[in-house]
Amino acid sequence: MPGGSNGSGPGHQTTDITPQVTPLLYRLGGFAARRPAPVLIVWVILVIGLAFAGTQAGSKASNSLSLPNTGSQEATDLLEKRFPGEAQGSSPVVIRSADGELTSAANRQAVDRSVQAARNSPFVLAAESPFEALAAEEQGRSPKGGGGAISLNQKTAFYSVTLKQQITAYTNAEMADLADQINAPLNETGLESAVGGAIGAAAEKPASDTSELIGIMVAIVILLIAFGSAVSMLLPIVTALLGLAVSINLITLASHLVAIPSVGPTLGVMIGLGVGIDYSLFVLSRHREQADGGMDLKESVARSVATSGSAVTFAGGTVIIALLSLAVAQIPIITAMGYTAAIAVVVAILAATTLLPAILGLLGPRYDALRLPFRRKEVSEADHDRTGWARWARRVAKMKWTSAIGALAILLVLAFPVLSLELGQVDTADGPRDAQPTKAYDLLSSGFGKGSNGPILVAVELDGKPEDKADLASLAREIKKQDNVASVSAPQLNDSATAATITVTPKSAPPSQATQKLVDQLRSETIPKSLDGTGLKAFVGGVTAGYIDLADEIAKKLPLVIAMVIALSFLLLLIAFRSIAIPVQAAVMNLLGVAASYGLLVVVFQWGWAASAIGLAGAVPIVSFVPLIMFAILFGLSMDYEVFLVSHIDEEREGGASTTDAVVRGLSRSAKVITSAALIMVAVFGSFVLTDDPTVKQFGLGLAFAIAIDATLIRCILVPAVMVIMGKANWWLPSWLDRALPEIGIEGTAFIQKLDAGAEQETSSAK
Repeated sequence: MPGGSNGSGPGHQTTDITPQVTPLLYRLGGFAARRPAPVLIVWVILVIGLAFAGTQAGSKASNSLSLPNTGSQEATDLLEKRFPGEAQGSSPVVIRSADGELTSAANRQAVDRSVQAARNSPFVLAAESPFEALAAEEQGRSPKGGGGAISLNQKTAFYSVTLKQQITAYTNAEMADLADQINAPLNETGLESAVGGAIGAAAEKPASDTSELIGIMVAIVILLIAFGSAVSMLLPIVTALLGLAVSINLITLASHLVAIPSVGPTLGVMIGLGVGIDYSLFVLSRHREQADGGMDLKESVARSVATSGSAVTFAGGTVIIALLSLAVAQIPIITAMGYTAAIAVVVAILAATTLLPAILGLLGPRYDALRLPFRRKEVSEADHDRTGWARWARRVAKMKWTSAIGALAILLVLAFPVLSLELGQVDTADGPRDAQPTKAYDLLSSGFGKGSNGPILVAVELDGKPEDKADLASLAREIKKQDNVASVSAPQLNDSATAATITVTPKSAPPSQATQKLVDQLRSETIPKSLDGTGLKAFVGGVTAGYIDLADEIAKKLPLVIAMVIALSFLLLLIAFRSIAIPVQAAVMNLLGVAASYGLLVVVFQWGWAASAIGLAGAVPIVSFVPLIMFAILFGLSMDYEVFLVSHIDEEREGGASTTDAVVRGLSRSAKVITSAALIMVAVFGSFVLTDDPTVKQFGLGLAFAIAIDATLIRCILVPAVMVIMGKANWWLPSWLDRALPEIGIEGTAFIQKLDAGAEQETSSAK
């Protein structure tokens, strides 16, 4: 973040973020600028080496759930202990015949070849054709592969494939090959088929890079206008892309160590590209300012890394800490997504403070080459008072109450729908129409009803009594009596008769409120009443119940995460600006911005307003983990703009300006960079709305809208107006707290002052 100083009060001598960070960054930037070759070689080795390792290893990203202390996890634990085959879960292979019945000789042979292809795979534990499964059910035997069925009109069928290990044990490429082997015999015969479940999701090819390319193209235009030079425009883009190549392959390798959800890599791309361009933009902007002022280019690079690099490290550090704080929720999938996004931010910081300086050192004066002929002259420091932003700032200050009340009213209106926010689960029906899981969903729904896509698995622990089978049968009958139950399978026992499973097929779709109500009813009423007085214990599990438990866990943990992130941001801003009011207003403003973005999610996705405009057929559930992840990301990113704006205001105040004049000049100096950086973020995040995945759409639209609101309505209207209203109270700090707090300089101001003083002393000595 170019320009600005730290937020210490008058009379305070600041130190840097730590006694070592700013000097270290200064030396690092100087080394990269003066000896770019070693730095560039290291980055080339990193990019190529990690790309090779990532390609060879393959991704293991999956949506497997692990939720300690929940009913679905207890069901999984019981099955892993007593019923290993069932514990892995099964994936349906759905088949439909457009002409003729599946029971015809040719079609039946194709189905049998498909089943045999599945059985021949080294990854598959069991698979049984729907014809064999039907015969087994009629004879009271347990299906070998999780069961199967044929529709009444005999045009649709499915059989289940059970893997030897959890889906996370296999790479996406391995599952894609398995899906191809299963589908090939069916498609050759003219049958329509698709593999659903975990195998189908893992088999899906990565989404195209269309959305990323659009975001990059918009960023190119913004940077070209901002810098007026094609070379300067390319520098943040190239730096961000090389950093992104490193972070994505690190995430791929990390998927072999921890369970990373399938949306994790996409989230990493989104965050890595956005902050990568922005952080490089901040460092490059400072270098251009200093170089235009006549500073030696190598020294300018070193100082840019020491100042703006320090600010980038501070801002990026807050984002990383906010993301890592998701671990307090103790939900593995949420923790993994936090790690994923944090990896991208760490690499973006390293790229902005090492790779970019090396490229600048290599280019020398050519950093500003290929200038646009219509480029306007840069605004000088003396001319800031005559810019459009200066006029805007004066208007906001003059109409402070109108500005504050108006901006607050708009934010409250935008946030109002958040009162209707409901957390749901990933709905395969809303995925890309040509994706394997979505095709399987549609085929199953047409042949067996929507509920067949989300069967509920009841895992039962037996106590070895003679009446266990009778109690199991009684439980199955009671479950079948429930209003929303389409069918209930006969209880299937393990070989030792110590555990059993009952598969319940709802009438309603997996993410519906009716299905959630059924799960709750089974747990709270049906199962306890049916098993009362018996020695049996039953747990409701399966993927559908797992996502219901995930939503419940997130709803319980969301306040804790919010409180922790707010406390963290309050502490950081308190130390940075030595003020009580600034951290409080920042927390309130950030909450309003996040609430407004949640409100938009409710309107567009939950209510379905204008859903068609972003490529959706109608309303879709708000995925339970989206608001939680968004909160951590947005609170971290908003700190960036808050620090940048307030540090400029505080610098003017320390120079002797009144609060009103300091706010006006601080806003006029910082607004262009804030809005340009935010516009790039909005372009990058917003471009992901073009993907087919509804979850990614929610992240893209929510983050883009929140950043747009934060950089305009909040930072350019509400914050300045409130600061003018509060006057000197902005900087109030109890004396005892003033003495207790460490004094820091976010942009290394004290270190630069020492450098300048040393340079002046050397000049005087030389004379």
